[in-house]
Amino acid sequence: MKLSLIVEAILLAAQKPLSVEQLLNMLELEFPDLTREEIREAIADTEQAYAGRALGIQEVAGGYRFQIRQNYADWVGKLSEERPQKYSRALLETLAIIAYRQPITRADIEDIRGVAVSTQIVKTLQERDWIRVVGHKEVPGRPALLATTRQFLDYFNLSSLDQLPPLADIRDFDEVSRSLDLKLEGSMSGNEGGGDEENVETQAASLLH
Repeated sequence: MKLSLIVEAILLAAQKPLSVEQLLNMLELEFPDLTREEIREAIADTEQAYAGRALGIQEVAGGYRFQIRQNYADWVGKLSEERPQKYSRALLETLAIIAYRQPITRADIEDIRGVAVSTQIVKTLQERDWIRVVGHKEVPGRPALLATTRQFLDYFNLSSLDQLPPLADIRDFDEVSRSLDLKLEGSMSGNEGGGDEENVETQAASLLH
């Protein structure tokens, strides 16, 4: 059986991205001489087979996965009976600051934003597995240091943080939100924004410098 077809079937059935190493581990019993390079070639062959189609392979931090191409996302979204999840501006600002300034403490985020960061925002980002505690700052109280996760990269179709646009190129917060492919309309369910109604015209560049 052709290796690329096996890899295609596995990636189509997988519930999460799979790395080359994970694919190799799954196939090594049937293909004892299989190499990582052959796995990559099979993925490349599959990518080529799907060229020009609505479905394709996307490489993210967690590995490779099939997904609908961005051009067709709005059409597929019409299948959902639920309204798309919407995020508060306060949550988006907090996430953007963590992404660009990690590792960072909650107090440092508050200094940058100029307002308190609600516990619910941090809890929500942790529950979505977009941020995690990576250590503690060696100051009195040893506050937690926050950073983004692999799940954050996977969700936003990034293979690494290097794919975030340079901060110097971002003029306003709308550009930050577009770079993360988030929706700014409305507030999150459960009032995760903590009632923060800051002006949408706030400059993200000044917030993050």
